[in-house]
Amino acid sequence: MSVRVRVPTPLRKFTEGSDEVDANGDTVSAMLEDLEQNHPGIKERIMDDAGKVRRFVNVYVNGDDIRFLKNVDTTLKDGDNISIVPAIAGGM
Repeated sequence: MSVRVRVPTPLRKFTEGSDEVDANGDTVSAMLEDLEQNHPGIKERIMDDAGKVRRFVNVYVNGDDIRFLKNVDTTLKDGDNISIVPAIAGGM
């Protein structure tokens, strides 16, 4: 199961500068494990020690926030597009 992962600028040091990489997995959790295998160090920037997506990181599958789906247990299909987006604080 191959998916395309969009990598934000702060994490590109783990992907040799690539803004998109391929990963495999039938769930978001499995995909993150595959990302870690191919790009060591990236997973700890996305997930905490409890295995949850960090509070200030958003993960989207085909534009849908996984927090409103099944979180890291969200099922993936071949060709899905994953976006990892660091939350941006701000306001007026």
